[in-house]
Amino acid sequence: MRKKFLIILLVLLLGLVFWTDYQSKRPQASGEIRIGILQLMDQSALDQARKGFLAEVKQNGGSLGKKIKIDYVNAQGDQANLRAMSERLANHHNTLNLAIATPAAQALLAVDQKTPLLFTAITDPVDAGLVKNLQKPTGNVTGVTDSVPVTAQLTLMRQLFPQAKKVGLLYNAAEPNSVIQIKRAQTVLKKQGLQIVTRTVATTNDVEQAATSLARQVDVMYLPADNVLTAAMPLMGKVSQKTKTPIIPATTPMVKLGGVATQGINYYQLGQQTGKMALAIIRGKAVRDLPVEKPAKTQLVFNHQLADFFKIDWRRWQLPSKK
Repeated sequence: MRKKFLIILLVLLLGLVFWTDYQSKRPQASGEIRIGILQLMDQSALDQARKGFLAEVKQNGGSLGKKIKIDYVNAQGDQANLRAMSERLANHHNTLNLAIATPAAQALLAVDQKTPLLFTAITDPVDAGLVKNLQKPTGNVTGVTDSVPVTAQLTLMRQLFPQAKKVGLLYNAAEPNSVIQIKRAQTVLKKQGLQIVTRTVATTNDVEQAATSLARQVDVMYLPADNVLTAAMPLMGKVSQKTKTPIIPATTPMVKLGGVATQGINYYQLGQQTGKMALAIIRGKAVRDLPVEKPAKTQLVFNHQLADFFKIDWRRWQLPSKK
């Protein structure tokens, strides 16, 4: 009797497992919108992009008349996680998927070309192999880039630190977005007649030693929108003060964590901009009819504490957002 009971219990449990798996993978009900989100890692800029996206979708998606269900996964920077989580989202038959950062978008596109794919926080989607034409995206992929205004940022750097002659560039060479930004920075700095010293890092564990060594050789440092460096910005801020070497980073979250100032992107607003594209797709707009967008605006941001430390009178600067 006991053996028979255990067999029945096992059958019921297996049935429950298969039913749960079936429910998660079946196409969404007519009254439900399912959005999958794959984020590369925990990082302030990427987190803000996700929060802005969700706020836009939840705030303005009510008129759709359907329940919106979010399936959020975070790969924590691990390539194996990216593959497994991409396959999971592909099997869930979502209304659309959102990829936050280049590796996440590449992983999702590799396993699913049928589900509309939006991306955000990606510098160059063409170089990343996501689209061939920004104005006429193909392959069911579009989104919003975080292409930073490198020239404007370096111009700001020269205005704030006119005596600086030697500029340090620090980045993770394994991040395509960072490589693109550094190449742009090198071109601008060479035209300005400034000396350039370059260092690379692979993980946050490399940052303190590399940053300290670089800071002691240069007058000012410029950092791209780099996931490794963003995660290490509090440490970068300490290095900056210890060596008395100011940092001009590429993004506003990086400024708040350890930079002096930048003309940068608000990633929450970037996420909202991507959310508007998601709602357009849900309402029936074809992905091919939605050109890849650039950030709608940038803003001049100061870290007041560090600006004071480097004797920058930030109060004299105008701080409105610029389109």
